[in-house]
Amino acid sequence: MKPRKNKKRVPSFRKLLKTSKVKLDNKLKNKQFKQQSIAKKYRKEQRKLRQAVKDVTSRTPVPLEEYKKKHAAEIKEEEEEEEALPLDMMDEDDLKLMEDLAQKASFVTRDLSSSEPVHAKKRKQESVIDRYEKMPRRMQTEPEKELIHLLPIKDKSGIIPQTMEKPVLSVAQNEEEEDTEEMEVVEAHSEDPQPVLTAEELLIQRRKKLQEKKIHIAALAAAILSDPENNIKKLKELRAMLMEQDPNVAVIVRKLVMISLMEIFKDITPSYKIRPLTETEKHTKVRKETQKLREFEEGLVSQYKFYLENLEQTIKDWKQRKLKKSNVISLKAYKGLAEIAVKCLCELLVVLPHFNFHNNIIVLVVPLMNDASKLISEMCCEAVKKLFKQDKLGSVSLGVVKVISGLVKSRNYDVRPEVLKIFLHLRIKEVEVKKDTEDITAKKKFMSCKEKRKNLSRMQRKWKKAEEKLERELLEAEASESKEKKLKMHTEILNIVFLTYFRILKKVQKSPLLPTVLEGLAKFAHLINIEFFDDLLVVLHSLIASGDLNYRESLHCVLTAFHILSGQGDVLNIDPLKFYTHLYRTLFRLHAGATNDDVMIVLQCLDVMLTKRRKQVSQQRALAFIKRLSTLALHVLPNSSVGILATNRILMQTFPKTDLLLDNEAQGSGLYLPELDEPECCNAQNTALWELHALRRHYHPTVQKFADHLIAGAPAEGSEALKPDLSRRSGTELFETYSMKGMTFNPPVASLTPRKKVCTGADSS
Repeated sequence: MKPRKNKKRVPSFRKLLKTSKVKLDNKLKNKQFKQQSIAKKYRKEQRKLRQAVKDVTSRTPVPLEEYKKKHAAEIKEEEEEEEALPLDMMDEDDLKLMEDLAQKASFVTRDLSSSEPVHAKKRKQESVIDRYEKMPRRMQTEPEKELIHLLPIKDKSGIIPQTMEKPVLSVAQNEEEEDTEEMEVVEAHSEDPQPVLTAEELLIQRRKKLQEKKIHIAALAAAILSDPENNIKKLKELRAMLMEQDPNVAVIVRKLVMISLMEIFKDITPSYKIRPLTETEKHTKVRKETQKLREFEEGLVSQYKFYLENLEQTIKDWKQRKLKKSNVISLKAYKGLAEIAVKCLCELLVVLPHFNFHNNIIVLVVPLMNDASKLISEMCCEAVKKLFKQDKLGSVSLGVVKVISGLVKSRNYDVRPEVLKIFLHLRIKEVEVKKDTEDITAKKKFMSCKEKRKNLSRMQRKWKKAEEKLERELLEAEASESKEKKLKMHTEILNIVFLTYFRILKKVQKSPLLPTVLEGLAKFAHLINIEFFDDLLVVLHSLIASGDLNYRESLHCVLTAFHILSGQGDVLNIDPLKFYTHLYRTLFRLHAGATNDDVMIVLQCLDVMLTKRRKQVSQQRALAFIKRLSTLALHVLPNSSVGILATNRILMQTFPKTDLLLDNEAQGSGLYLPELDEPECCNAQNTALWELHALRRHYHPTVQKFADHLIAGAPAEGSEALKPDLSRRSGTELFETYSMKGMTFNPPVASLTPRKKVCTGADSS
């Protein structure tokens, strides 16, 4: 049997050397750890000892009688405890060990507050006075002497170290030394004082700092605009200047940085929305150009986000009247900063509707439309109007309308009327009325396979297939939004707008928002579902009959009702006689001495009620309105007179039989009753338009021309016809033209006297 070979190899010398080194390292570590633990234990014991001494010195000595009583009670308790111990159950060795430990009680474990020594049983006969004398007392300990090490001395025996005691100063000497040090510090400050600058020097210094900051901002902005992809990191440096801490230039620098960043983002932002990369795209290897573009887009979006957050925080600090800890900018200056921040947000809202965080900007800007500051409110309203005007599809408008509706509802309809007036600038009516050329042209149909086989050869089919493929690609490249998508967006917008309007009509009828709601209903009435017409007309009439509305609100109710009936309401068999009567009754309530928008609303109502519904208007009604409008033209301002006479001209041309008002002879029986409020029963056919002869002598030349034209029967041709600049314009257009500043003719007072004399002579003749 062969002996087994020992498979275990003998370790090499290098391995042995390595192992021994590890063992030595471990030994050294263990030794160091042991030394550290011993030192730690020693420090702990010293700490306990110092604490015990401190406790003893802090306690006051106990009077003798109280100490006797306390000591007797403690002895009694100890005896009771000793009796209670079950000593019979303990071994003799254990008892002996406990006695030895009691005799070897250390100084640390003693109760130093008592005067009794450790071996109390051995010294029971010691007197009380001796024990009282042995109690520790507070003594003034001498301070430890500090040694100062001097240079050593070298002699034949060797080097001898030299030391001396540091002299201990008294309290008075310490105070004197401190006073001298303070005096030295004061003298040092007085020797090198800071120069006091005058107001002019401070102003020059501020201008210099401001100029340096401006140059720095301009340099950073120029670098970013020249090469955005490589210098995108400088955006962070420029944005950091929004936190300028120098109180002399902080406000101006922050404003300049806000405006500069806004212009930079307007220039370098791409014309598409940047989406975040997916995990797969992040780990996919791409070309250097693509990676560079991704880094640029990521940096741009992050800096744009931080910039918007800074603007939002500035506005919040101003609204909450909150100062920062640094107090660099005062509360008054915060208003100017907030206005610049709002201006930047409004500009970005209009210019970058396609880019990231646009919905966040909408959420910030829309509540500021209801702000107490008129300037901020107007800026936000103008920005939203521009946004509505340039939004052709309606997706951006839909987001704004949703936020406005939520704001009105959350404020319990307690908002400014300007917030709801924004709805009047929606482009829904324009898009619905005006058809695009792309929608009018019929879509090109491609040939089916059967038609190709029947009508085309093989080579023609091949060419036709390639041609149709190219045409499909071109149609996709156009990226034009379809009509169906537009209509879907507009329908959703209108649903939200009408929901807001109907809630206000139902819940808060006495709100100042009512005129705006009625004006909005009048604008979009042709788009309301026909099922709501009856209920809406009943609500409008009840509002007028309640008497709670002012004059303009009642006019809006009338205008809304007739807009409803002039659109899809033509199919309804409804005679709005109550609305005609209300307008006829309230015409003389127009203000005669001031230009206001009430005249414009009246002219719009007359156009919708009489001209556009001429087939449903009787001759008696038309005659009554023409007569009352002629009387009204006598006591209103010239711009209103021009609009009213232009409306009368259109009515006389629309209803030719009304020329009987130019004749003095009565038509039929009865007398004209001007005070009657019913246009059908006032016998207007038995009167004449004598007001036109008074208007021929009006001081305004345009009013004179219209009066002469109407007396001649409002001819379209001939010498008495009006010029094209007056005849081709409606009453509302003429009223707007002559209401503009500087367009109303006011003659000098001196010219009125001879004019009056001429009129008197004409009357006598």
